[in-house]
Amino acid sequence: MVLLRHISIALTAAVAALGSAIFIAWNYFYRRRVWSPEVDYYMIREEEEERRERQVLVLGLDGAGKSSVLQGLSGGGMKRGCGPTRGFNFMSLSTLACQLDFLEIGGSENLRSYWVEYLKKAHVLVYVVDSSDRERLPLAKDQLHQLLTADSQLPLVILGNKQDKPEALSVSELHEALALDGLEDDRKFFLLTVELASDGPEMANCLVALRDLLLQLVSLS
Repeated sequence: MVLLRHISIALTAAVAALGSAIFIAWNYFYRRRVWSPEVDYYMIREEEEERRERQVLVLGLDGAGKSSVLQGLSGGGMKRGCGPTRGFNFMSLSTLACQLDFLEIGGSENLRSYWVEYLKKAHVLVYVVDSSDRERLPLAKDQLHQLLTADSQLPLVILGNKQDKPEALSVSELHEALALDGLEDDRKFFLLTVELASDGPEMANCLVALRDLLLQLVSLS
């Protein structure tokens, strides 16, 4: 009888332990599988936010005016006298359609070797050219075509900057100086001109045109 009692107690304890283990496991997996509309809602929102972020890579030789253009897009006005970007410059522009993340990389000789590495993550390339610097336009052209060779599909917006200077090249002259006739037919590319004036309708119009164009291009990516 004593032996049977011990066996009975042992079996009861084993069953209880097994039941507890099953209950804990069931409760754990059940909770992991419970559908929560709030959780799913936030997951969807996070995915949407991630999907709506688009990166615009801004490149160009040092002194071309890349930082000034970004200042203008941010609402700070395009002003002269910006110091050269010695590394990276980042700015976000939120619109109803999406968030544009601008990444500017300095244009000095020691930084140009890094340009190609950032093409893969970009949705649009903005290449800024000092349209009044006739002496360095051949270098600007060579650097541009190296980028185009590295990525033949990335949409391209070329900005002929400093159009307020008397020696600035016109759109047709820039097109020829940068050898844009040789670009692939299937590449989306645009050549715009901008001025460094700190205020006035000319600045506002060119910035609005640039912003709207970028939004159209990233909506297709």
